[in-house]
Amino acid sequence: MNTQKVMRLIVGCLVIVAMVKIFFHPSSSKDTSVKTHQIIQGGNFWAKQHIPQLNLVHNEEDPVKKEHAGNTEVQPEEKETIQSNQEELEPEIPDDTPMDPLKIVHLDLKGAAPKVKYLEEIFPLLSTLGANGILLEYEDMFPYEGELSILKSSFAYSPEDIEKIKSLAKQHKLELIPLVQVFGHLEFVLKHEKFFKLREVETYPNSLNPQAQGSMDLVQDMLTQVMKKHPEAKWFHIGADEVRGLGESEDSKRWLEANSGDMGKLFFNHVTAVGRFMTKLKRGIKLILWDDMFRKLSSDTIKESGLQDLASPMIWKYIPNMDVKEIGNYISKYEQAGFKGVWFASAFKGASGIDQKWTPISHHLKNHLQWQKVIQSMPQYKSVRFQGIALTGWQRYEHHTVLCELLPVAIPSLAVCLQTLKYGSFDTEAEKEVQHLLGCQVELSNNECHVKGSFSPYHRKRSFANPRNLAFFKDGLKKLMDEWDSFLLTFRKNMEAIFYPDTLEEWLEENVNEHIERLHEMVVDVERIIKLNGQPKVDPSKMR
Repeated sequence: MNTQKVMRLIVGCLVIVAMVKIFFHPSSSKDTSVKTHQIIQGGNFWAKQHIPQLNLVHNEEDPVKKEHAGNTEVQPEEKETIQSNQEELEPEIPDDTPMDPLKIVHLDLKGAAPKVKYLEEIFPLLSTLGANGILLEYEDMFPYEGELSILKSSFAYSPEDIEKIKSLAKQHKLELIPLVQVFGHLEFVLKHEKFFKLREVETYPNSLNPQAQGSMDLVQDMLTQVMKKHPEAKWFHIGADEVRGLGESEDSKRWLEANSGDMGKLFFNHVTAVGRFMTKLKRGIKLILWDDMFRKLSSDTIKESGLQDLASPMIWKYIPNMDVKEIGNYISKYEQAGFKGVWFASAFKGASGIDQKWTPISHHLKNHLQWQKVIQSMPQYKSVRFQGIALTGWQRYEHHTVLCELLPVAIPSLAVCLQTLKYGSFDTEAEKEVQHLLGCQVELSNNECHVKGSFSPYHRKRSFANPRNLAFFKDGLKKLMDEWDSFLLTFRKNMEAIFYPDTLEEWLEENVNEHIERLHEMVVDVERIIKLNGQPKVDPSKMR
């Protein structure tokens, strides 16, 4: 089976698995909508394999960003290693970066990181869909070495994997931008006892204490190792969003007391120090950081920090009804602060629910339509340039939370969003282009979905049911169970072609196993109760 067929099968499998959860949770929301995905013949990516029409229920939720994360000192010999690594980096990057804004696809590797073999298939597709960059958020998938080797996942990419990823990106004309968090969302680092002393809040692993001895050494070591693997990078994203609990450590409290309680300065001191380090580490590197921590600060406060000379803000907002005027106010503020460039961040997945199983395409389409309005307004800002937009694809809201929808499920959403940016709207032309590239047409219709019957948990608990009613679905239920057992064997095999074992086990545990077990139990209960011939209710307290 070729890889495109595998990818089509994976999406179909994931969608069908979602239906099992719906079967057991039919009334989880008062307002539900049925999403009809009709996979049709005629495209290069999906169409060579027939997949039947599927009716899916999607419960709308109020989105959050993901709205859209021992010895702590570096020893002398480690500092020598850092210095050595810096010296090995190539000289200043020539300023030949493209003038046209980039459309970059964010790959969040903090969960369900795809195998390199899958990236070989997906990178050419991304390029065909209109992307010209990749924002690679490594987290624990980077092969950290030395004192930082504790940070890497057991399935982390190898140095050879990274070289392959870089080669694939270059081959398909995708600008590769590494992302390393340096302040907030450092859960994957601060969860380790070795780094507990660097936490801003002692009991929470979210954020780094910027005043703690060893904090900057840690950040510099991480950045140096990643930069060493990406010496050709023109841009580098340093994160710095959602610094939870900033100002709560005793170190920070003392600093604030001595500095008139200036929280903005506390934040800027750290990120500008990181920025200066990066520009010395790699002359000519262009830095990006998330903007949320300084949205409420004045342009004068931002300008005083000097951040505008070191980095460009990436304004993120993922909700469908995004306030375009609010975004405009941010752009005006950042222009007044002296930033020469600004980036935007939308979302094509992972921003509509912390445990979302499949991607609500209309949610993300509306988000991109709003961003398109912002992009069209950019000529009014004379001294700040629109540098590009990152279509984020969050895989977890943060390191300790469950997986959001998997990347293969979100490919149709990504296609719709990229084509919307290309055409300025999702008009007939854009829709035809998506259909041509994927062979996938998405139709939405509203309806209500209820599972009704005479075999509820109440009936089962009391062994009370009419055999005639049970006979209507007994054979079908048993057949369904047998089909699912067979289907899951195929599903597991094909998932293993894309993801590492830990991702597969987590996804099955979160989304499948419980429901399959309940289906098995239902089969057993039907066979048991149908033999009772409709006898009176049994008092549960008297049952053994």
